[in-house]
Amino acid sequence: MSFQEKSLRLLMKFVRFNFGEFEINEFCKFLKMGFIFTIIIGIYWTLRPLKDSLFMQLVDKVYLPYAKTVSLLIIIPLVIFYTKFLGHISREKMLILLTTYYGFLTLVFSIAMLITQAPPEDIAARPLLLWTGTKVLGYVWYVYVESFGSLLIPLFWVFATDTTKTLSAKKGFPFIVALGQIGGIIFPFSIGGLPYHFSLPNDSLSIAILGLLTFTIIPLIRNFLRTVPKHLLLSFEEKKESFGSIVNPGFLEGVRLVKKHKYLLGILSINLIYGTILTIIDFNFKFRVGSVYEGVALTHYLSLYGSSINIVTFLCLILGITKITNFFGIRSVLILIPCVVGGILFGFLTLESLHILFAFVVGLRGINYALNGPTIKQLYIPITKNSRYKAEAWIESFGSRGAKEAGSLFNMLLRPLQSAYGAALGHEIYLTLVGGIGISLLVLWEINAVYIGKRFQKALFRKETIC
Repeated sequence: MSFQEKSLRLLMKFVRFNFGEFEINEFCKFLKMGFIFTIIIGIYWTLRPLKDSLFMQLVDKVYLPYAKTVSLLIIIPLVIFYTKFLGHISREKMLILLTTYYGFLTLVFSIAMLITQAPPEDIAARPLLLWTGTKVLGYVWYVYVESFGSLLIPLFWVFATDTTKTLSAKKGFPFIVALGQIGGIIFPFSIGGLPYHFSLPNDSLSIAILGLLTFTIIPLIRNFLRTVPKHLLLSFEEKKESFGSIVNPGFLEGVRLVKKHKYLLGILSINLIYGTILTIIDFNFKFRVGSVYEGVALTHYLSLYGSSINIVTFLCLILGITKITNFFGIRSVLILIPCVVGGILFGFLTLESLHILFAFVVGLRGINYALNGPTIKQLYIPITKNSRYKAEAWIESFGSRGAKEAGSLFNMLLRPLQSAYGAALGHEIYLTLVGGIGISLLVLWEINAVYIGKRFQKALFRKETIC
């Protein structure tokens, strides 16, 4: 037995406790797929802090909610057009084309930031035409990074689904996700912080490295298709479902189901309330960070934030924290989550230390990965397969986008309040409104959690389906 095979078998023994038993060729396949996903997630989670940091520098931190709204309005029709186009081309070819596109444009943005990134006072002193171009670049950059997460990451999972059998996917896909978090930990901390550590005046170096790394995905995909045994690739020649049907199946059917059943409407409400509160708190955190740091130091701090979120996610996966509902029960966890989120909201509004707020926001993200997300997944158990397929995709898609938009619309109040009452008083009024809205949403969430938990337990006890 070679050293490589011994190492693989040792690693297989280590991961089987969390992910299950693998056959050695199957394990090699998921390692290669996981390495591709590690690079994709690493690039994306390094771009995310850069997205916010550069937008705050080129435009202004108070306009972050406007950028979120603009990105949603552009990306929704973009995804619709993209899904139609994807129906006429193979997944592997589209993955290579999209990777080439993002790699090239990322390098173009690195040159653009080298020219335009500057302190706010320098940007304000630019001629009107150049000043306007700088602001437009900030919005274009923001939408570009958002599209990366909306197009390339889902496409990877469609590619993974097309090359993996169902039983193998159940153990292999969580393993891929865990490997991806490693990229989300290492890349933002190392690449995102390079300009800060080297005392560079802009983030162009980080963006250029990310562009070059994007191109490395292409040979990795080709190597994967060439070296993985054919019996482990699920019928590349077979005609698959379109990307649109996988990502957003039965849109109208999903709407009708949610309107018809209070149980599904309750699940949607949990998604919307949690996402709205998270969007509001996330904006306030970044607003405060933008008031303390600037330039490459701002990017460095937000990159640490991104790495920390992925550390929490990775620990949740490895330590099995996502299975905590098995110990406490779905109903108890549903009731507990809004209480914990309420405590974080209270601490966020009353404490001034930026580092404590940092921990609060990371913890709020961690709650979603460790408790809220896995719990909501289990709420679909007493639902028929057909209804689950239609409703779950619609709820997750609309819930996520709807929550971001609702939170962003609320955050837009900050600018007019500061204009009317001054920066300090306007911000205090805004935070008071955050507290009022937050408490109201949490009360609604708690009432909803009690109903959903009771309905879930009743369905399981009677062994009946809800819809």
